[in-house]
This record gives sequence, structure tokens and C-alpha cells, in this order.
Amino acid sequence: MIFIFWILIKVSDFKPFAVFFLNHIIFFTVLVSLFLVLLMIICFLLFTNSKMQYFEEIHRTLEYISKGNLDISIPVKKSDELSELAFTINNMTYQLRVSIEQGKNWEKTKNDLITNVSHDLRTPLTSILGYVELIVEGKYEDEESLKHYADVAYSKCKSLKTLVDDLFEYSKLNSTGMKVNKIRISLIELLEQVIIGFLPYLKEVGMEYRFFLKNEKINIDGDPVLLARMFDNLVNNAVNYGKEGKYLDIELQQEDKEAIVRIINYDNPIPQEELPLIFERFYKVDKSRFKYNNGSGIGLAIVKSIVDMHYGIVTVDSKDNKTIFEVRLPFNGLETV
Repeated sequence: MIFIFWILIKVSDFKPFAVFFLNHIIFFTVLVSLFLVLLMIICFLLFTNSKMQYFEEIHRTLEYISKGNLDISIPVKKSDELSELAFTINNMTYQLRVSIEQGKNWEKTKNDLITNVSHDLRTPLTSILGYVELIVEGKYEDEESLKHYADVAYSKCKSLKTLVDDLFEYSKLNSTGMKVNKIRISLIELLEQVIIGFLPYLKEVGMEYRFFLKNEKINIDGDPVLLARMFDNLVNNAVNYGKEGKYLDIELQQEDKEAIVRIINYDNPIPQEELPLIFERFYKVDKSRFKYNNGSGIGLAIVKSIVDMHYGIVTVDSKDNKTIFEVRLPFNGLETV
């Protein structure tokens, strides 16, 4: 503007408008100032109008969210404060939606747990009460029948105790206060101790165990009690479902930064469609396929919980009459000697 005034002064000697302008310079100054102010106001309104529209969009979305519509989101348009607010709201909505879904899943899990526990507890209890009633009322022919009834009731009591123990163990493993007490462990020694506990059972069912070791000195940092329980469950599962296969194989090796243990039994394979469900609570394979299916349905869920607590992976593969449970424990915080 000062440059314009300077030009008008220079040309005022021979231009009448320039002379007129200089004679009314205050008027023109005020007029130009008003024009500039008006232009600034218009620009400001245009700038803030888009902001206000965006703000209104955020406000409407929040109203929808407050009414329970969590599937809506706000488009993040720019990199400014309102866009950051929109991103935060979208993230909050997503987290809220996930929490609600988790709550529904937990509710369903709780109901399924109650249903399954009630069924699994009621079945042996009904049998126990039935046989005990026969004994109490003297409805047996001879001492041999009495012993048979007592043996069946005792067997059902042991099954009931196993189920209760597994329920307690699983609940404890999945509680937030559960701690993993890690110490240095020799995997071969741990596995040998587990197998020693199964020697009478293996002899009873006519099975033999075989070790295949590619590295006998794999030491890891882990909770010996939890890992022993995990391998105990895997071996017990392999023996229960592999009696006809005669052999129980245990493989131990190191691969890259992982310790790998495989528990293998040889009998009827598990159908491929059932494999993804093996580690779910209370899941049992088709009972008609196995003569010795008396587990609680929680043992493999306990296995997965313990493996997860050690940041490992457990998988199962079953085909050609060969079932392999594989446990991989990472060497993160572990080492070989």
C-alpha cells in the first residue's frame, strides 16, 4: 500500500486522479483499510467454516456413539488438532467395541464353562451314587459283585477328583496373580523324571518309550513345576490315546533359537477338522474312536496355558496313525550349554 502511495505521488504532476487521490488520501486510506479488514473477515470465515463443519461432524458422531452405535468412525482429514481428536475418538470407539465383544465372549465362556462342568461333574456323581446305593441297599448277589460295585464307584471317584484337580489347576494358571518361578532346567532330566512316573502305567498297557535326542544338553530357564505338569499331560494324553501303537516316542532337539520337544504316539489319527479344537477347554475327540477316553477335557488346555506362560508354541499334527504334539520354547531368556 505504501508502494502504491509512492507511485501516485510521483505521477500526481500530470495525472488528475493522482492529484484527487492525494487530496483525499485519508478517505482512500480508510476505504482500503475497510476493504482489507472485510477481506480478512471473509477469509477467516471461509477457513473456520470448514473447521466448524468438521467439528459438527465430530459432534454428530459422538452423539451416535453415546446412543450405542460403535460401528461408526470419523474420517481423519488433515494433520491438525481436530484430526487428532477424530483419531483419538475412533481409537476409543474401537477399544470400547473390542471390550464389549470380549465381555460377550467371556459371558459365553462362563456359561459354557458352567454347562460343561455341570455335565462332567454330574456324570460320575450319578454313577457313584448309583453303585453306592446298590451297596447300601444290599442289592448285590455275592462278594464278587460287591467288590465290582465298589471298584466302579472308586474309579468314578478318581475320575471326579481328576476333573476337580484339573479345574483348579486351569483356574489357577489363568488367574492374573499367577507367577512363573523360573530356574535353570535340564530338559532331558525333566523329561526323564516325567517318564519315570509313567513306567508302571506303560507296563500295564504294554507300551514302551523311546528317546531320540539330537542334543542332550539343552538347558532352559523355566518353571520346573509348570513344565513338568505340561509334559505330564502330554505324555498322559499320548499313552491314553496310543495304547494300540505300542511305542511312545520323545524327541528333543535345538533349532535356531528354540528348544523343541515332540511327544509322539501311534494309533488312530485325529481327524484334521478336530485338530484346531484340541487345545480348547473340555474338548474331547470322538469317543467312539477311542476305547480309553476318560480324560477331563482340560489337560491340553492346561498344556497350552503353560506353554503360553513360557512364550512358547504348542501344535499338533495327526496322520497315517501317527500323532505328534510339538512344543517350541524360545531361547529368549534361555540358552544351551
